[in-house]
Amino acid sequence: MSDELTEKIIGAAIEVHRILGPGLLETIYEEALCHELGLRGIHTSRARLIPRCG
Repeated sequence: MSDELTEKIIGAAIEVHRILGPGLLETIYEEALCHELGLRGIHTSRARLIPRCG
């Protein structure tokens, strides 16, 4: 991951937290962060369940 991409991701996370503030459910922050990353041209994929092995 490049430093530039890292800065964009951290900036998006800070912006979401600045606007929404603390205390919300993780799913709300996840939705907002995915939206903010999209606005910044960063393609995202939501959390997914991974099948258990064995």
